[in-house]
Order: sequence, then C-alpha cells, then structure tokens
Amino acid sequence: MKVVFLDRDGVINEFPGNGLYVTKVKDFHLIPRALDALRRLTDAGYHIFVVSNQAGVGKGVYSKKKLDQITAHMLRHVEEHGARIDEVLYCTCKSSDACNCRKPRIGNIIKALGTLDRTIDDARYTYFIGDTEGDIKAGKNAGCKTIFVLSGREDCEYMKRWDVRPDCIAEDLYDAVDIILEEDSDPARDGRGRAPQGR
Repeated sequence: MKVVFLDRDGVINEFPGNGLYVTKVKDFHLIPRALDALRRLTDAGYHIFVVSNQAGVGKGVYSKKKLDQITAHMLRHVEEHGARIDEVLYCTCKSSDACNCRKPRIGNIIKALGTLDRTIDDARYTYFIGDTEGDIKAGKNAGCKTIFVLSGREDCEYMKRWDVRPDCIAEDLYDAVDIILEEDSDPARDGRGRAPQGR
C-alpha cells in the first residue's frame, strides 16, 4: 500500500520558530524542493496525507478560518505543481486536552487510513515523515516506517535526547522521497516498503 503521512510545518513549509505558529497566508513559505518531492510521490502513485498539530487554534492565537485559508493556499500550490494531497488532517486541540488525534497519538492516522478502507494494521506498509520527536513517536505508535527530516524544528542534537529513533534520517522532504522511491524500486522488497521476512 503506497501511503505517506507528512507533518506540515518544517516538512512542507518553513518552521515558524519555537512557540510560534503560521497564522497568515503571507507567513506560509514553502521549503525549497518540497513541491517537487510531493509531485514525485504523486507520480509514483502514493496517497499523501498531511497530519499536523495546530494548537494555535485551540489556544486562540489564530482562527480556524485563518487555518483553512493557509491550507487552501498550500493545496493550490501543490495542485499547480502537478501534485496531489489526499487530505489534510489537523488537531487544533491544546496538549492539555489529551485529544486522541493530537500527535504522538494516532487518531488522525487511523482516520486517514479509513478513507482508503484500511485499518491501523495496514500502517506497517506506510511511511511517516516529520521533523520532531512527536512525529516520529506518532509514526512508531502507528507502526509506520519513520523518516526524520532536518529541515524543521529539531536536529540530530535533539535526537540524542529522544527515547525513540527514526528508521531513516533525511535532509528534507525531497531526500526523504529519495529513500522511499529507492525502497519502492528495490526488487528484493515486497512492494510495500519492507524487505520480505526471512531474506
């Protein structure tokens, strides 16, 4: 099953800074090569889901309407570049709300898989790409193969303090896609992003 889950800030667009949020369309800046990466995944037949925490809405820093405008802006650029994102799933709750869809919980991953008539058992054939420990934990909690990108909030120094480790590390989304497509084309693999057991 060709499915990739992506965090948004720090993976698709530039990370706004610790404690800050992208609150306006004019503050949404795409990371170089991100659109090319999304187009390559689209061309290779992958379903792409954005799974992002946006607690700024729950905190009242910006409105759901503003978030929707930013999302529409992002999707317009994606589509104009010949790529496609299946769905964008946000958790707008505060961390204190203990919401099941707030990463590292996996409610939004389960929801995304449901749109493809799949269950969490199928997540082991998917990828999760993110720039924080929370992203990697979410991917691990769901059973995805995880790729940590260095284009966002955290780096390898941060990673030394994590209690999880990603399966792979990449400079950015484009390099992460290189990893995915290389595995996809490996004849020793079973076509689902994993080497067959016992080989």
